[in-house]
Amino acid sequence: MSAKPSVIHHVFFWLKNPESTADLEQLLSGIKALAAISTVQKLYVGVPAATEERDVIDSSWSASELMYFDSVEDQNAYQVDPLHKKFIAECGHLWRKVQVYDIKVKD
Repeated sequence: MSAKPSVIHHVFFWLKNPESTADLEQLLSGIKALAAISTVQKLYVGVPAATEERDVIDSSWSASELMYFDSVEDQNAYQVDPLHKKFIAECGHLWRKVQVYDIKVKD
């Protein structure tokens, strides 16, 4: 990673059909393909963990992506990358809601 402040892009997806294993697998596959975008430094893909239920934990989502970028500019470039647009075109019909948290890492 460069000397610029790092950016973490955390996205949560709620499937339209949360009981569909096929829909979840298609979404996870689509998310994993985003790792090929050159500005993505790291990509983690996951589903809710079976941790202890507590009031502060939201496990209502279906899938999540956690990405690391070297800069805001790199994250902005990711947004308009053809692979990102392809992901939205091919998988956008699967989700009913998306929530994004962009974080500027403070040293």
